Amino acid sequence: MTTTLDGPRLAPASGGAARQLVVFVHGYGADGNDLIGLGRQWAPLLPHAAFASPNAPERCPGSPGFQWFPLLQRSMAEFAAGVVIAAPFLDAFIDAELDRLQLRPGALALAGFSQGTMMALHVGLRRAVAPASIVGYSGALAGADKLPGQIKVRPPVLLVHGDMDEVIPVAALALAREGLAAADVAVQWHISQGVGHGIAPDGLALGGKFLADNFDD
Repeated sequence: MTTTLDGPRLAPASGGAARQLVVFVHGYGADGNDLIGLGRQWAPLLPHAAFASPNAPERCPGSPGFQWFPLLQRSMAEFAAGVVIAAPFLDAFIDAELDRLQLRPGALALAGFSQGTMMALHVGLRRAVAPASIVGYSGALAGADKLPGQIKVRPPVLLVHGDMDEVIPVAALALAREGLAAADVAVQWHISQGVGHGIAPDGLALGGKFLADNFDD
């Protein structure tokens, strides 16, 4: 296990100092390179944003990639326990990146995919200062029953899911939406038609716009 996370980064497309930070949180068996390319696609909407995509702390068994936590039973109980264990690693990375870029804590957004969405929601809703927004693709809300008692901040959230997802069924979006609403989190959502476990162009466009709309500048 790696205690200090690292991964690919992109400087702001504007060429100047970063005004915002978007942290990508990759899925099970992937690595930071899996999502960092989204930063290039979102750069026209977010020219002053820096992007960072850390590798998760553990190597994934049987894969060259990484995991935020093991997936053995693939149950909601396992997800809830896993995010708690992995959260300090992601939190520390975010704090270090904000410090490195000399950004205030609120100049942050999180974008997760699959297991990374579980992590982004868990960490983002429990930070001392609210991120500007959270975008979650093809994921789930882990520990929904504990969220109302643990939530610290309520950033706007966008959830996107493919209706043909064979890994995390699209029903997880509805459950996440209900869990977030129970904790008074404002949620927008979109279902990509004919899409499996991935990010389609419509979801990609919506995510970029959502991030841009919710940053201060």
